[in-house]
Amino acid sequence: MSLGPFMVDIAGTDLTSEDVRILSHPMVGSVILFTRNYRDLSQVAELTAAIRAIRSPQLLIAVDHEGGRVQRFRDGFTRLPASRLLGRRYDGERRAALKLTQSIGWLMASELRAVGVDFSFAPCIDLDYGVSEIIGDRAFHADADAVAALGVAYAAGMRDAGMAATAKHFPGHGAVVADSHTDLPVDRRSLADMEVDLRPYRLLVQNNLSAIMAAHVVYPALDALPASLSKRWINDILRGELGFHGCVFADDLSMAGAAAFGGILERVRLAFAAGCDVLPICNDRQAVQSVLEHFGAELGSPASQARLVRMRARGEQGRNLGDNRQWQQTVVDIANLSATPPLVLTEGSHDGD
Repeated sequence: MSLGPFMVDIAGTDLTSEDVRILSHPMVGSVILFTRNYRDLSQVAELTAAIRAIRSPQLLIAVDHEGGRVQRFRDGFTRLPASRLLGRRYDGERRAALKLTQSIGWLMASELRAVGVDFSFAPCIDLDYGVSEIIGDRAFHADADAVAALGVAYAAGMRDAGMAATAKHFPGHGAVVADSHTDLPVDRRSLADMEVDLRPYRLLVQNNLSAIMAAHVVYPALDALPASLSKRWINDILRGELGFHGCVFADDLSMAGAAAFGGILERVRLAFAAGCDVLPICNDRQAVQSVLEHFGAELGSPASQARLVRMRARGEQGRNLGDNRQWQQTVVDIANLSATPPLVLTEGSHDGD
C-alpha cells in the first residue's frame, strides 16, 4: 500500500473505530492534528503511535505549529513567539535574530518529533502589508529580504531536527484583507508587482525547501482560479519558473476560499489537475467520505508519492529534551525575546549586523 493524496483529521484525543476505517483507506496518506486532539504529552504520543500502527507504510502526521497565535499544542510545549518578534529583533541585531530563528525552528521541530509528529506547516513567509488580520503577526517582516533570510533560518533549524519545512501561503496572502477560511480573497496585482512576495520563495527553493502550501487566493491578472487550484501558479510558475521540486499542499479544501469553485469533488479535481500532491480536507467528515468513495488510484502518481515520502521525519528524536543544552538555552532566549519591548527606529537610524 502506498501513501494516498488525501490528508484528513480525526475527532478527538483517541482514535474511534470510524477514524481507523478512514485512515485505513489507501487514498489517505496523512493526518493533521488540531488542538482538540491534544490533552498532554503522554496522550498525544500514544495517539501518534496508534495512528502509525494502523498500516504500512505508516501515515504521515502533521500539525499547524508555527508559533504565536498558531500553536495547536500548548501545555507541556514551549510557547513559541509570534514571527513578528523575530522580525523586530532582525531590525536591530540581524545575526542574533537569524541564529535565534534557526534555534526556534529546531526547538519547535524537536518538541513535535518527540511526540511522534512528522512535520509542522511552517514557516509562514507571507509579507506583512499591515492589512491582513489572518496573517498579521504571523509574518516575519514587511521587507521581502528580511522574510527570506528569516524563513531560510527557520527552515534550517527544522532540518537540523530532522523535520521538513513547508513554506506558506504561496504565492502570498499578506496583501489581501479577506480571510480565506471564511471568504474568497482577491489580489489584483500583476505578476511583476508580486515579485516581492515571490522573493522569499526563490531563496527557500534555492536552499532545498521540502514543501509549500498554496493559498486560496485569486490573482485575476494571472488566473480566475485561486493559486491552490491553478495550473498557472503551481505548474508554470512554482515548478517551472521557480524550479521547485518538492511537495505541494493545497490549503484545506473545505475552506470558504476553495468552496466558491464547486463541490468538494470538483475542488479535488481542480487541485490535483493543478499539480497539488496533497489535498487536505479538514473538519468535514462527510466530504472526506464522499471523496474516498468517488476517487481511486487515478489521483496518485509515482512522483507525488516520492515527494510525499520525503516529508517523513528523519533520524531518532529522544523525548528528554529538558536535558539538552540547546533546548535549555533556546527556552531562555525565547523568554527574553518575548519580554523585550518593540524596537522603534528613529529617523536616521539603521539596522546593523
